[in-house]
Amino acid sequence: MVKSDILIIGAGPTGLFAVFEAGLLGLKCHIIDTLAKPGGQCAEIYPKKPIFDIPAIPEIPAGKLIDNLLEQIKPFEPGYTLGESAKKLEKLNDGFFKVTTNKGTVHISKVIAIAGGLGSFEPRKPLIGNISKFEGNGVEYIIKDPEIFRNKRVIVSGGGDSALDWSIELQKIAKKVTLVHRRKEFRGAYDSVLKVQNLKQKGLIDVITPAEVVGINGSNHVESLIIKSDKIQEEFKTDYFIPLFGLTPKLGSLEEWGLKIEKNSICVNNSLDYQTNIPGIFAIGDINTYPGKLKLILCGFHEATLMCQAAFKIIYPDKKNILKYTTVTGINGFDGSKKKSESPVIKSI
Repeated sequence: MVKSDILIIGAGPTGLFAVFEAGLLGLKCHIIDTLAKPGGQCAEIYPKKPIFDIPAIPEIPAGKLIDNLLEQIKPFEPGYTLGESAKKLEKLNDGFFKVTTNKGTVHISKVIAIAGGLGSFEPRKPLIGNISKFEGNGVEYIIKDPEIFRNKRVIVSGGGDSALDWSIELQKIAKKVTLVHRRKEFRGAYDSVLKVQNLKQKGLIDVITPAEVVGINGSNHVESLIIKSDKIQEEFKTDYFIPLFGLTPKLGSLEEWGLKIEKNSICVNNSLDYQTNIPGIFAIGDINTYPGKLKLILCGFHEATLMCQAAFKIIYPDKKNILKYTTVTGINGFDGSKKKSESPVIKSI
């Protein structure tokens, strides 16, 4: 059982920044995310794409933004339950919420902040009839531990950043890496495309384009794939098939929690604190909706800040929270670290 003041569902930029704002108020956070690492879409789908509308930062790659946020919240020691999704919600008699994940992990908190971006993510799967048989047995949609591919034959399918970047990384440890894409052109970061091209020329990666995987063979584990190219179908021996076609956003089990939902978004009270129709449950970031809503990261940061202020009142109804500026009070981390600006020197000249 995992206890926290605020249970945050979603480890994207908004969810991560909520940890910082909560930490300033002395509130402990725990984060649940379906992906294997924090960062949401920024880390999983477009880590190298630049973001231009973060205040005071003219340009920053999405992955770097996540790195900076993780560094910023480090003093507040958030807990993580990764690779799991929030499934069942219960309201306990003592006023706390009980959330159970799809893998049975139990979380207890007084406040829940849903910061799931566009909801939980499910991988886009290729239209291959028997693919479900091999999921977890040679078919991997999300790479949690690259070490399982060491000295193995791997076929990656896709034409975006994830397919390019993982092909580059896996060729360092895999016995053989083959990249398959249905078009000749790839849509990814320019330097990644050049790296793959260079590795292909050196014979370190096989690239098959235009082509697509149309069949999987094997008994209990993937043994080979059928790849169709120029109307010709060939069988390629492999140990793993990694289709990286992006992620499909879905609210999933959140739709069963009794929340007011409009067009796949959670309705909130934007005039006050971004609370949902269930007291104690908030929705912040791209997952919520209200009149005038803008799906921008900077808006999510603002919503997270006000949410934490409201959460403090729920968690400590008898305490008065006085707004403190970090320029004056600094930051006192749960890990014992302290950050504070230098005190002015009073000295006659």
